[in-house]
Amino acid sequence: MKTILNTLVLTLLCYTAHAQNRLDVAKQQALAQHGLIMLNFSGSDWCIPCIKLHKDIIDTEQFKQLINDQIIVFLNADFPRSKKNQLSEELKKENANLADQYNPTGIFPYTLLLDANGKILKSWAGLPREDRSAFCEEIRTVYQQITRP
Repeated sequence: MKTILNTLVLTLLCYTAHAQNRLDVAKQQALAQHGLIMLNFSGSDWCIPCIKLHKDIIDTEQFKQLINDQIIVFLNADFPRSKKNQLSEELKKENANLADQYNPTGIFPYTLLLDANGKILKSWAGLPREDRSAFCEEIRTVYQQITRP
C-alpha cells in the first residue's frame, strides 16, 4: 500500500514539476515519504573530487539503497564546463538559484543533507572523509534521529 501511495504522489509531482523547480518537488517528495533531501553541488566534468565522490559513493548500490529505502531524495546541482555536457538554460538557472541559496561561496563538491523544509541538517565541504559505508550510515543515523518521536 505504501508503494502504491508513493507512486501516486510521485506521479502527481511529475505532472506539476514543470511549474515548480526540482527543490520544490524534492521537498514534496521528502515530505510525502518522511525522508530527507541530499543536495549535491558538483562539477561533473572538471572537478576531480566531485567525480570521485560520485564514483565512490553516490553511484554505489549502498547509496542507492538510501533512495530505495526512501530515506533520501537525491538532487544534484551540476555545473559542467565542457560544451558537450552543458545543461538546458532552465536547469542552469535552477542550479544557479540553488547555489545562491545553499552554496554562495562555490565549494565543489558540496553536499548537504536537508529536511523536507530545506533546513540544513548536515553538510560536507569537499570530498567526505568517510568511506561509503560510514557516509551512508551517517545519513541513516541523522534520518533516525529526525524520525524518532
